[in-house]
Amino acid sequence: MPFELIPVYLKFTFIWRAIIVGLLTSLCAGLIGVNLVLKRYSMIGDGLSHVGFGILAITVVIGLPPLQTAIPIILIVAFLLLRLRENSKTKGDAAIALISVSALAIGVTTFSLTSGMNSDMSNYMFGSILTLTESDLYVCIVTSTIVLLVYVLFYAKNFALTFDSDFAKASGVRVDLYNLFTALMTALIVVVGMRMMGAMLISGLIIFPPLTAIRLFKSYKMVAIASGVLSTICFIIGILASFVLSTPVGASVIITNLCVFCLCLIIGYMKILIKKHNRRLRM
Repeated sequence: MPFELIPVYLKFTFIWRAIIVGLLTSLCAGLIGVNLVLKRYSMIGDGLSHVGFGILAITVVIGLPPLQTAIPIILIVAFLLLRLRENSKTKGDAAIALISVSALAIGVTTFSLTSGMNSDMSNYMFGSILTLTESDLYVCIVTSTIVLLVYVLFYAKNFALTFDSDFAKASGVRVDLYNLFTALMTALIVVVGMRMMGAMLISGLIIFPPLTAIRLFKSYKMVAIASGVLSTICFIIGILASFVLSTPVGASVIITNLCVFCLCLIIGYMKILIKKHNRRLRM
């Protein structure tokens, strides 16, 4: 039986490496995603994932360390995308979409011209736990620690900026600076998670948990906590499902998030129907 193979899988070092990277990435993505979704910055995460694929493709072809080379470049791109969204004469989301699609095309073309449409391209587009190395694990631990520390230290500022940036700016908060922090933290999570989730799927890890948490809770604090918890739980279920069904980890995690989100939608819709029914009975 497939379930009996799970203890066998857990004996391999690369599986535990993937679990640690996945849990840390999921937790950080769930927390950062709350700010991105509420501030309608979700396109930045999606754009960074596509740009990251293009950069990783070029680093692989040149022979440079993918993660170590991509992180500083992605941080610069995150800053540029944020400025582009806020100040561009072109509609912000449209401009980001143009850049992300162009970067994706450059990455695909780079792979096809050098080594063909091989497994490397598939791994970077859709993720693979086999591509995670020990150095990737250390990079993930460092970046996740930085993201969590920044998130906790600037929690109050992020809360104010998320709901009333004008008031925060009038109170002396440097709105542009804290928006930049959010974009940079998103960039770190995207680059680290891309090796396992893939460029096409990593944005789902940022978007789904906050959307689900918003359906369950009303306060910002509870939404943030629920988003982080749901993200890690969905990852655990997703990676176990991938072992049992022999499906890609990234796709399994995103489908798990989708199922949880749909379940919350159904529960919310049923609650509305029950409230309407109870009101009719009282009339």
